[in-house]
Amino acid sequence: MVRFAAAALLAACIALPAAAQTKWVMASAYADANFHTRNLRDFIADAEAGSGGKLQIQLHTNASLLPMPQIKRGVQSGQVQMGEILLSVFGAEDPFFEVDSVPFLAEDWTASAALMKASEEPIRIRMQRQGLEPLYAVNWPSQGFYTRAPLTSLEELRGARLRTYNAITVRMAELMGAVPVTVQVAELAQAFATNIIGAMFTSAQTGVDSSAWDYARVFTDVGGMRARNVIIVNSRAMAALDAPSREALRAAAGRAATRGLTMAQEAERATAARLADKGMTVAAPSPALMAQLREVGAKQVQDWLAKAGPDGQQMLDRYRAALAK
Repeated sequence: MVRFAAAALLAACIALPAAAQTKWVMASAYADANFHTRNLRDFIADAEAGSGGKLQIQLHTNASLLPMPQIKRGVQSGQVQMGEILLSVFGAEDPFFEVDSVPFLAEDWTASAALMKASEEPIRIRMQRQGLEPLYAVNWPSQGFYTRAPLTSLEELRGARLRTYNAITVRMAELMGAVPVTVQVAELAQAFATNIIGAMFTSAQTGVDSSAWDYARVFTDVGGMRARNVIIVNSRAMAALDAPSREALRAAAGRAATRGLTMAQEAERATAARLADKGMTVAAPSPALMAQLREVGAKQVQDWLAKAGPDGQQMLDRYRAALAK
């Protein structure tokens, strides 16, 4: 009887670590080779190690679990505990979610960093109201146009079917006289092959992910904006973690944000070089094209302010004051 009791006690002790382990599921829409995904895997490994193995996160990439537009709702509802989203896709919910994608509001890395800092707290507050906690954000590299022929002015896009991915880029296409067509990353090659789209505006990274050299000839890098991906977690799931695991997760998120910025800047150089290596022309925009694009951007800043109201104006004032220092 004593031997049985001892054996039972030993079995219970062995089972304790497994019982204390929390297993989360995370959804992302991006390819495994994408720098966002590589950073994400490092973040997960860091968080798991920091929790002493008490938190385990199973990552599903390349939209294999949920398409990107459904990931935010999946995290809110608890279908998955964590997700990676392109924040600007959800601009219809709140204009602050799309401010980083307003064309030519923040054209370079310095401006993008200032915009992120100025908008970080308003975005956090809005997400918390939705039962979400943002863990970290990383910008995409600069944006450009993928076309089959050189692009020298917006007149050449008039009537073209331009790939879009959020409300901001839909409006940009309309202001340029193009026809907006929403296509997800995983469907880009097929959309070009079947003439669903004839041009697109996105990063060199997305071009590499989708083998753009198979369907486009020219990448005209215009900067434009550096939209951000945000890693979000369900607030209830976060609260259910023990305090050391929460601390480990947030500390890993801080390191991922810093690492992600370096990776994004390197990806901007490396992916443009990759396009060129594959035979694409990587072109600088003409001054005339940039002047036209900035006119479009100025209209979209005003559009955004009309939706964001006084809170938006205050945030833009903080952003512009930071840039002026």
